[in-house]
Formats: sequence, C-alpha cells, structure tokens
Amino acid sequence: MRGHGHHPPPSGNTPAARTSRFRGRLFKLAAAGLAAAVGLFTLTVTTGSASAADNPYQRGPDPTRTSVTAVNGPFANTSVSVPTGYGFNGGRIYYPTDTSQGTFGAIAISPGYTALFSAELAWMGPWLASHGFVVIGIETNSRNDFDTARGTQLLAALDYLTQQSPVRDRVDPNRLAVAGHSMGGGGALSAATRRSSLKAVVGIAPYSPSSNLANDRVPTMIFAGQADTVVTPSYATNLYNSLPTTTESVYLEVAGADHGFMVGRSNPVMVRTMLPFVKMFVDNDTRYSQFLCPLADSSGVVTYRSTCPLLPSTPTTPTATPTNTPTPTASPTVPPGSASQIVGTQSGRCIDVPNASHTNGTRVALYDCNRQSNQSWTYTSTKQLQVYGTMCLDAAGSGNGAAVQIYGCHSQTNQQWNVNSNGTISSVQSGRCLDVWSTANGAQVQLYDCHGQTNQQFRLVSLAR
Repeated sequence: MRGHGHHPPPSGNTPAARTSRFRGRLFKLAAAGLAAAVGLFTLTVTTGSASAADNPYQRGPDPTRTSVTAVNGPFANTSVSVPTGYGFNGGRIYYPTDTSQGTFGAIAISPGYTALFSAELAWMGPWLASHGFVVIGIETNSRNDFDTARGTQLLAALDYLTQQSPVRDRVDPNRLAVAGHSMGGGGALSAATRRSSLKAVVGIAPYSPSSNLANDRVPTMIFAGQADTVVTPSYATNLYNSLPTTTESVYLEVAGADHGFMVGRSNPVMVRTMLPFVKMFVDNDTRYSQFLCPLADSSGVVTYRSTCPLLPSTPTTPTATPTNTPTPTASPTVPPGSASQIVGTQSGRCIDVPNASHTNGTRVALYDCNRQSNQSWTYTSTKQLQVYGTMCLDAAGSGNGAAVQIYGCHSQTNQQWNVNSNGTISSVQSGRCLDVWSTANGAQVQLYDCHGQTNQQFRLVSLAR
C-alpha cells in the first residue's frame, strides 16, 4: 500500500448524504458543461507516419513536446452514435478513419454525477481519436448512478465496442482502458479492480466510495484539482496512497483547478500528461516516457508523483480458459442444421426470445415450451445457435453475469457455442456456460463459470415432427 490507507469519503457518508451533496455541487457543473459543449467541434487532419516495426501497437509519428499538447493530433477521425440497450444508456464512438495501420487501442469514458458525457467530456473523444485511439463515451443508465454502477457500464461499453459495434474491426480487444470524471472516475477505478486485463485507468478528480484500490493491478493515473472542494486533493491523494506499490501509477494535482476544470473544455495540463500515460500503457509506446519520467513540463502542476520509469508490460493475448470448463464435444443427439428447442434440465422450460422480438440486443429468457419460431434454434456447423434464420444467440460480454441476447449473425466468437456432452452450452469466446438463476417464466439467461449443476444443463430437442 502507498502511505496511508483509504481516505473516507467527503463529509456525509450515507448514500442519501452523498447524493444530496453531489446534486448540489455537480448539478451546476453539469449545466456549465452543457453550455460549454455548444460549439464544440472536431477538427481532423491528415494521418501521420506508420508504426515502428519493433512495436506493432505503436501508432503515429514520433511525439514532440509540441505534439503532446495538441488537441488535434495526426489522425483524421469521425464518430458514430451508440443506441441504448447494451448495458448502458448509449453514447458516441470516436475513431480514426485510417485503416492502413491495423487496429487501435480503445478507451471507454464515463461522465460525473448528474452529468452527461455529451456536455461534460465530449471534447475528449475527437482529441484521443486524433492521437490514434478508439473512444466510446457513454451516457449512464441513471444520472444518479454511483461508482460501481458506472464501472459496470464502462465494462459493458467495452464489450459492446469490441464485439458488436460497427467499428469493432478497428479495435484491438486486448488493448483497452477506462477513464472518467468524478463519480465516473470512481466508476473507472471500480472497473479496473474488476477487470485486471485492462491496460490503463484514468480517474479525473475521482469519487470512489465503493472501491478498494488495494485490489487495483491496472496502471492508474489520478488527477486532482488544487481548488477542488468536492473531491479534495487530500481525498485524491489518499486514493492514490491506497494503491499497491506494485501498480504503475501517476498522481498529478492541477494548479488552481476546481472540480470542473475539464468540464466542456480541454485542459492543457491534462492533455499533455494523460496522452503519454495512455500511449505508454495501451499502445506499449515507450516513446512517450520522456514526458512523464521525469515530468517534462511542470507548469500548472502543484504536485506530481509517479512510479517512474512507468514500464509497460509486454503485450500478451489472453488464452486462459476456466479450469472447470468441460471439454467441448458436440451433442450426439442433434446434428448441426436441425431446428431444436433448447430445454432447461432444471426448469423444463425453453430458451425463448421474448415477444418474438427481432431486435438486436433482446435478452433471451426461459419460457414454457411452445414450439414457436422464437424458440426454434438451429445449431450450425460453425457453432452458431441461429433463430429466425438470420439472428444468433450472442454473448453481450465475457464475464460472469454477462447478458445473453440475440443479434444479427456475424463470425465473431461471442456467437459461437460448444454443446457439451455433460449438458452445458459454453461460449467459445469466454469458456463460460449458459446459466439461469431461476426456473420461472421470464428468468433471464446469463453467462457464468461452468459448474455443471442443473441450472446450467440444457438439451437440444428436435422440432422435427
């Protein structure tokens, strides 16, 4: 642990007290962000040089002290909106238009309490995209969501981005990061403690009442504002001190900054320090270490601490599969190409598309077997479970509790399933099994670590008459 233990939240430690305080202080900031966001625009320029041969993740030309201060970097970029229905309340994706340099690392960003990304942090999308990242800025399910809920939504956004979004082929799913402001910063820290495969996390004046950073193994950057009375420098410092000494990290206090120092507008200190940090850890790009180790420009900085030399780990592709995953074997009773019902052993009910919906993202559930088209699944030779002929059973994420839904068929592994001899159906992508927590009509299907109990056992029953 770094120095002192976790600092208690600002005065008023009940959810009601925290809510009241944040509504009072942050509602004004959110409103200010809306005003500041009017007139935001994206400037795009031509792309830079190709990446160096010795680092396949490196993107863009050699950085300079001038280039790291630029809000408009070397990559032309554009954006696309994200609909609701994927575990968060929609948002926007920003991405480089260049397709010649391969895939890019990605960053999911959450706004603060009661705020909107579109008003508060929208400027960060084109900024980071212009420097060679894909960015998904999310709107939260509730503007009053606390840090844990925001962390869950950030992870859902990354899963959507890499598995279902229209730009998924531009994203490297092994090079992902999260960031956020205030409660959104706490959400980013919460996400990092739950998904250690993330490459970086940036908390901007983060409020983190629920997370224990002693479990944070992800390279972490924390910003504080010298004049911030909502998330005070002492609170942010104690968050930083609670990180394990083995976690690569940076703490930076911005001179004269209040809680909304980046609301609706870029901040030069944040721009020239956050960019090198995510470049180093998401892109494994040591060309940027010169700007942080030591700090190249200390103007506007009150306090700077780091674990320099801030060495990124060697990039690896995760291949581990849960040890309790059964050996995949095709069901001997139903050959590929046969329309079947998927019947739960525990419940006797069928996996059903509610209301016979054809909408992408509709979550599947148990329902009394009725032999209708919304319960007719065809197991293909490519391990897809198709319904209606054009839609597939689809995992919306890879972790425990990830939603199982229908989505237009594609070739990704989140739509491929092993039908195993022990009755389980496991995801090719994650190794986790279809699982239900109830036997009732409407019980939703999720992914969970395979354990072989009856709530994870299904049989494919042919519909042939």
